[in-house]
Amino acid sequence: MKVDPLTVDWSSEQTAVMHRLRDWAVSFAELNQHLAAWMGLPNSDANALGQIIWAAEQDQPLSPAELSRQIGMTSGATTVLLNRLESAGHIRRSREHADRRRVTLRPEPGAREQAREFMAAAGAEIAQVLTGTSADELRQVAAFVARITAASAAASQRLQRPTANP
Repeated sequence: MKVDPLTVDWSSEQTAVMHRLRDWAVSFAELNQHLAAWMGLPNSDANALGQIIWAAEQDQPLSPAELSRQIGMTSGATTVLLNRLESAGHIRRSREHADRRRVTLRPEPGAREQAREFMAAAGAEIAQVLTGTSADELRQVAAFVARITAASAAASQRLQRPTANP
């Protein structure tokens, strides 16, 4: 069933969820600004470094193209940003795949440690909420966020097609 977002009669719960997701996005961006100041980096560099570190922590390192998509920059702008991060000793680019053209982005240990120190200083409130939430509720929230993220990604892919109409 296709839903027209402009004509649907949204419930107060649905509207509240969208507001809370927006609030989280704003709060996350503010934390990224604090990380940038903590590390002495421009916001865009801190955002990229955070994405690189997070991906490495999950053992799913990013390529420059994947990072470009995540941070919303062109490949050229991302290359310039990566050059700055590499020159500053925060990341390294490696060729770990059978296809030697594919570049993998890895954080340097010092950058990873600085980010961990920041999280120790800045993440106490978030950790308290996470550790105080039941596993069942966390699973439900994670499942919902995964579904809404997939829907958002599908919309983004559709809008990127040359013939896509909003």
